Amino acid sequence: MTLQWTAVASFLYVEIGVLVIFCLPFVSPQRWQRIFKWSIWNRLSQFWNKGFLTMIVILIVLFLDALREVRKYSNADQSKDAKLHPNMFDHMHMKLFRAQRNLYISGFSLFLWLVMRRVVTLINQLAVALGTSAALQTQAESANKAAKKYMEDNEMLKQALVDPKGEGGKKQDTEENKLLKKEMQRLAEELKSSTDALKKSKSDLDAMKKQTEGLTKEYDRLLQEHQELQNQPDNGDKKDN
Repeated sequence: MTLQWTAVASFLYVEIGVLVIFCLPFVSPQRWQRIFKWSIWNRLSQFWNKGFLTMIVILIVLFLDALREVRKYSNADQSKDAKLHPNMFDHMHMKLFRAQRNLYISGFSLFLWLVMRRVVTLINQLAVALGTSAALQTQAESANKAAKKYMEDNEMLKQALVDPKGEGGKKQDTEENKLLKKEMQRLAEELKSSTDALKKSKSDLDAMKKQTEGLTKEYDRLLQEHQELQNQPDNGDKKDN
């Protein structure tokens, strides 16, 4: 292997290793999100898009070069030279094998480069979704507690209104009723704000789910396009045969 293809193969192995690390089950998305927020990544973020696009261009050029080599050696006419040079047939097949190997290396490197970026995006979105779910659960619990307290205060108010008492007791009951009414109003406002926040969080979660489904469809489309690119050399071989 030449130096450029050795570098591409090493890059492919690094991509595979990084994706395997991303798939480790005991590392949660929140932990990955904290790792992605390190200061070193913030410093490199300004060069990330340029580096990503540059690597895509390099891999596409290498992929097209390998595809050209495969077509070159697949369409070569070896019937006349095979009699004059017996080793020519083996030599051409060796070059065709190397061209196909380089084609697969560059194709898989390009595909895994796109997949790795999409995996990082999905991990961040999953971490945000889990954090939103935890916040929704906390808000639901607080709303449930406020509702229970509101019901208890309402029962106390009903009991205070039903029980007959003297004039002093009526004055005391009136003050207690005012306090209970104020408490009821405050709890009703808290319950309303908690309900509104819960509805807003649910709508954000639904929007995030729709976005995740869109990303999954885009990933399937990229996988299908990569499969079609892989089948192009095979179709060329079948036509020559």
